[in-house]
Amino acid sequence: MDESHRYRAKAGLRAINELKPVLGLELTATPFVETSKGAIPFNNVIYDYALGRAIADGFVKEPAVVTRKNFNPAGMSKEAIEELKLSDGIRLHEQTKVQLETYARETNREIVKPFVLVIARDTTHAAQLKTLMESGDFFDGFYKDKVIQVDSSTTGAQEEEMINRLLKVEHADEPTEIVIHVNMLKEGWDVTNLYTIVPLRAANARILIEQSIGRGLRLPYGKRVGVTAVDRLNIVAHDKFQEIVDEANRPDSQVRMQTVVLDPDEIEKKTKTVISQSKLASQLGTVPAQATTSTRLAPSQEKTVFTTAAEQKVAQAVYTVIKRFESQPDRVPTTHSLANAEVQADMVREVAAAFTPTQLELEGVTEQPDIAAIVKKTAELVVQQTIDIPRILVVPKGEVDSGFNAFELDLSGLNFQPISDELWVQLLRTGTHEVIGLGKGGLKETRLENYVVSGLVDFDDIDYEKHADLLYDLASQTVAHLKGYLSEEQAGKVLWRHQKEIGAFIHAQMQAHYWEDEAVEYEVVISKGFTELKSSAYTAAANEDPLDFKVSPKDKSNMAKYLFGGFKRCLYPVQKFDSEAERILAVILDRETEKWFKPAKGLFQIFYRLGADHPEYQPDFVAETADAIYMLEPKKRTAMNDADVMAKKDAAEEWCENATSYNLKHGGKPWIYRLIPHDTISENMSVDHLGKG
Repeated sequence: MDESHRYRAKAGLRAINELKPVLGLELTATPFVETSKGAIPFNNVIYDYALGRAIADGFVKEPAVVTRKNFNPAGMSKEAIEELKLSDGIRLHEQTKVQLETYARETNREIVKPFVLVIARDTTHAAQLKTLMESGDFFDGFYKDKVIQVDSSTTGAQEEEMINRLLKVEHADEPTEIVIHVNMLKEGWDVTNLYTIVPLRAANARILIEQSIGRGLRLPYGKRVGVTAVDRLNIVAHDKFQEIVDEANRPDSQVRMQTVVLDPDEIEKKTKTVISQSKLASQLGTVPAQATTSTRLAPSQEKTVFTTAAEQKVAQAVYTVIKRFESQPDRVPTTHSLANAEVQADMVREVAAAFTPTQLELEGVTEQPDIAAIVKKTAELVVQQTIDIPRILVVPKGEVDSGFNAFELDLSGLNFQPISDELWVQLLRTGTHEVIGLGKGGLKETRLENYVVSGLVDFDDIDYEKHADLLYDLASQTVAHLKGYLSEEQAGKVLWRHQKEIGAFIHAQMQAHYWEDEAVEYEVVISKGFTELKSSAYTAAANEDPLDFKVSPKDKSNMAKYLFGGFKRCLYPVQKFDSEAERILAVILDRETEKWFKPAKGLFQIFYRLGADHPEYQPDFVAETADAIYMLEPKKRTAMNDADVMAKKDAAEEWCENATSYNLKHGGKPWIYRLIPHDTISENMSVDHLGKG
């Protein structure tokens, strides 16, 4: 039951009672009952994940309270304070709008259209606010037809239109940028693009916090991205600033609260960090480093090949030498080269020099281990329990010529308003603060375009000497746009105070017009012939054994929480899968390949271009058969043509092409990349058939 304590209609309760329920389970963000004596907390809470923890854990936006620097309401009328809060809220909204679009263009993501939520006292007040904000006197009428009033004052067709616009407020093509409401927007209205809240209704700080931030905490991309504008919710509350800050600092505040019903010690007992080291590590007798009371080693069927402590010590020393050979591809191009007589002789000499006879003796034991035999056996194990993954670098020969083509800027989202005073922002959780705007001082440019150009030349990929004409063309477009709704003096103030944001806004659009000399030559550099398979770590139930990977779990929607084992040909004893399709693919690989595994981040060092960023690509599966090595990427069919998926595919195919060329020169196998629609994966499929067609 969602928020069931908020409704107690007799008919509803009667319908529920007719079902003769054994248990009623309620979900709520407000686990208390309001009485004349204050809020009384529930006594029957099973689990409590407080808002403060969600904020601290990064699952929602970071709420911030906004006021003016040195703001003093003394002598100001209620109406004057309201108008100041509204105008500052709109200015902050426009700044946020630009920053959101800049981020979206830089990362090639969908542009988020933010909106402002204004909380009115009553329906009469709401109507007055709507009239004000749609008038020509309010930011020169820019928000005409961009404001909706959501309360009980509308009926019939007007109410239907209001609800329709409200439901589409996240859509980029819906013009609404300001929503005014009294008390209709309570539970059940979920949006991700609310970034500015202006509360104008009289209330104490606790009510302001609860009613304000509850509607605006959801993140548009599902997680924080590390960009302040994208990750922060602003509450403009000049007259309540200190009161809200004090309330947030209270030990029982919803914003900072860090309490749960379950005891932390009990939670720790229920889960552990499971270290899954490679089967090779288990065979060599390696013990994971930095294990704590909260970790456990994944169960493995692999037995240590070397029976005595002295033999294990030598084997681990041999493996240390082998890891150094990774970075000597000219000498040891693949793991198969470890069988070379000269290479093995070098390993024997190096290992023998590291030990004195007494270091290899145990109490009562005088027989020395056979170093040459251990070297040979260790090398064989490395070949058997490793898939050779070279480290490939593609670097240009000589200078690379690049630049940006001329284009027409899209300035429809640039609507900065001149501000005369600074805005003061304080984060509720951390207490840190920030001043919005550049402040007073600094050099005044003789030409408005210079503000824009100065902001652009700070980017590393912009060469002023090469791009001067383009930069001034873009600057002229920007200045003309600003002067289309501002005076020259006002445009100068905007360019002065928002130089950095405007520069980033333009730079993001420039990325789509980047060019690079196609005639430039590149060379492939192999820095490693093979790469060590390092341990992985998972969070899993402390006292539960891994599930059989051949059996589908009952709850497939939470696949990522399960740890699976029982593999025969996987290079690790346990693995986690993100979907049922991945589990089925593992069944196929364990049946048909010589060896396979899910690589950890950083193993391949493959980077792809996504907007202005170059994130790292981590393949889902790697598998080796008698004839080839496969890099496999199962993907939802609906996401097969997504820009990031295509960018990863291009980078992976180029990597496989270079790896194939390297391997074939040294008697190895070709690499094959396959992007596989999830709904084509079934247990009767062969590895070679996956992803074809």
